[in-house]
Amino acid sequence: MAGDLQAKYSKLAQEYSKLRAQNQVLKKGVVDEQANSASLKDQLKQRDQSLRKVEQEMDSLSFRNQQLAKRVELLQEELVTSEAKSKKGKSKGDSPSQQGLQTQSVFDEDLQKKIQENERLHIQFYEAGEQHRHQEGQMRARLEELESQSAQHQAVVDGLNARYTEAVERLQTDKARMETKSQTLEHESKECRMRAEECQQQLRRCQAELSRQLKQSSSVIQEKVPFNDTKLSDFNSLNVPAHNRRHQLKARDLAGQALAFVQDLVAALLNFHSYTEQRVHIYPRDSSIEPISPLNQKFSQYLHENAAYVRPLEDGLLQLHQSITEDTVTVLETVGKLKLFADHFSAYSHFLQKILPYQLKSLEEECNAPFCTAALTAKNRELQSDVTCITTQFDKLSNYINLLALPSVRQDALPQTSMSAVFTQLSACLHSLQDAVKEMSKHYSQKASLEGELSNVTEKLRTTTECLLGSLVSLNNCTSKIATFFSNNLDFFTSSPGYGPRGGPATLDPLQAESMLANKKKAATYLHAIQKPRPQSVPYKEALANRRVLTSSTESREGLTQQVNQSQEKIARLEQEKEHWLLEAQLGKVRLEKESQRIGELEAQLAAAAAAARGAPASVAPATALPPADASAHDQDDAEAAPKCPGTEPTTSTSLVGMLSTTFSTENVGDEESREQLIKDHYMARVGELTSQLQVSDSKAVHFHAECRALAKRLALAEKSREALSEEVKVANQNVTRLQDDLTTTKRSYEDQLSMMSDHLCSMNETLSKQREEIDTLKLGSKANAKKNKGR
Repeated sequence: MAGDLQAKYSKLAQEYSKLRAQNQVLKKGVVDEQANSASLKDQLKQRDQSLRKVEQEMDSLSFRNQQLAKRVELLQEELVTSEAKSKKGKSKGDSPSQQGLQTQSVFDEDLQKKIQENERLHIQFYEAGEQHRHQEGQMRARLEELESQSAQHQAVVDGLNARYTEAVERLQTDKARMETKSQTLEHESKECRMRAEECQQQLRRCQAELSRQLKQSSSVIQEKVPFNDTKLSDFNSLNVPAHNRRHQLKARDLAGQALAFVQDLVAALLNFHSYTEQRVHIYPRDSSIEPISPLNQKFSQYLHENAAYVRPLEDGLLQLHQSITEDTVTVLETVGKLKLFADHFSAYSHFLQKILPYQLKSLEEECNAPFCTAALTAKNRELQSDVTCITTQFDKLSNYINLLALPSVRQDALPQTSMSAVFTQLSACLHSLQDAVKEMSKHYSQKASLEGELSNVTEKLRTTTECLLGSLVSLNNCTSKIATFFSNNLDFFTSSPGYGPRGGPATLDPLQAESMLANKKKAATYLHAIQKPRPQSVPYKEALANRRVLTSSTESREGLTQQVNQSQEKIARLEQEKEHWLLEAQLGKVRLEKESQRIGELEAQLAAAAAAARGAPASVAPATALPPADASAHDQDDAEAAPKCPGTEPTTSTSLVGMLSTTFSTENVGDEESREQLIKDHYMARVGELTSQLQVSDSKAVHFHAECRALAKRLALAEKSREALSEEVKVANQNVTRLQDDLTTTKRSYEDQLSMMSDHLCSMNETLSKQREEIDTLKLGSKANAKKNKGR
């Protein structure tokens, strides 16, 4: 697997390098095209400049031409004046006139040459301008075409680059995934090698053990077994074979299918014979109008008895199907009901042979009818051959079925080697019967269409013919199903059922079958007896675990009881101390009130004494209202002076809470009502605290219950999401395979496109080289023309 992955990766790397090289070629081609387009633009600018120069030269030449034309006009005027002067001065002599004529002829020749040269220059200039305009238009069109092509190529290259980058990224991810997969596969291969080595070791041990057991068993057999009954057929025939339940179930299933097919066949045959009887009473003579022939009467009488021969086929096969159960042995030697079915089939075959001559004569009578055409006669002849063929096939089927039923009557009537040949021939005969019925149905439909064209055909005959065609179609379908069913299960019929003594022939007589079924019943009874439900008991491991739990719970219960007793004692002691301290607090409160009253009285007395001493009674009121700091100071002084009073005694009280020293007054200050009220208030506050704690615990329990329900729902949703995610993973794997296929197809298409693009670029380079050559030639031509013009 790792080698295949490495080969795939190397192949992908080669393709990637190839695509990269092609991409470089495309980039280089695009750059060349851009350089060519820039050079063409430069050439176009140069051509524009040369065109402007040529236009300027043309303007200068036209100006020069005008000047020459004016000079020619002046010369012609001078010539006219000179001619006039020459006429006036003829008398002066011949020599001046001859010189004037000579100079005039020289001027005329020069003028003619200048005119011709001017015309030729005009023509060349016009042709050069037209050629330059034409080439300029071609070059502009070609430049636009090349620019559009370069833009298209650039867009294609950009798209290909984007696709190739995406493909490269996908390939890199695939590479990483493949590497991880290869690592996992290598790890799995290592584990498989280790397992294989372990399996080989186990195999060696098993082989050694088996060889030891084989030696031991062979020595035991040689020493303990007096003889081997499987070597002698006489002794081996006394052995009881094993029961094959799978074969029985398959045989019963096939018998049920065959029964359904035979029921359809019986219904089709009944319909066919009944509709044939009705047709005999209608055609060629209608029995309601005139009596039919004695032959057809006898034929109709025999056809009326068809149910007595057809219905026993279904009954015989039904009894055969009922005889095949799970508790029986189904082989040809033990199936006695097959003989009954064979007898019924033979009776029906004899019935077909009995009605065959009448059926042939009835068809011949239809041929002799006055309104029977040649085509109908030919179809009746074909139907005669079809009926004869079907009767022959049924006779063959009867013979083969009787052969198969012989072993149930006499065991050695049919050899074991001939059974497969009989089943094969029976299958071939069923196919031949189906072909014959098909041909008969086709010929009868053609005959019905020909009879429908006759003028003397009644509606009753048409209806009967349609019903007869329908019965033939159903008969064709039934025979086709039976032939297909027998061909599909031919291997089961021809194969050996596996019944027979061990090491002997696979034959089974009824006595062996009875003993085998008796042994099967005994074995089933024994297994049922030993499989009775046992009384329920606790398993040993569970009992040990329960004992451990019980002992641990007993020990923990004793420890908990001790802890509870200690806690109860501690709680009782604390309650007592609590009551003691509550009483102490109450007494301290009463003392505090009395001390405050005494302090108030002392303050009042002190204020009165001070007022009396000063003679100002009005200051008693402010003296009575001391500030809180002074009051606290007086309290402290009183507290310091309190132990010095003779009526007080300090006492010390220790408890779990701590140590407290109190001073008890000799005065009896107890208030029972205030004490009960304090105790009642304390217990009511405690009950309120416990009630609030109970409400908090109830709310927490409700919250935890709701949270558990929410967690259960989240767990169910998580399971559903996990199933959905597993389905999505499957779909994603399928998408990955599909995308890999798409990637291979796109790679191939891209390779084809790149090859086409490279070819196109080559052709473009060739065309550009040709255009460059043309431009160079045009440049040379324009330079030569310019030099010629300058030289002239």
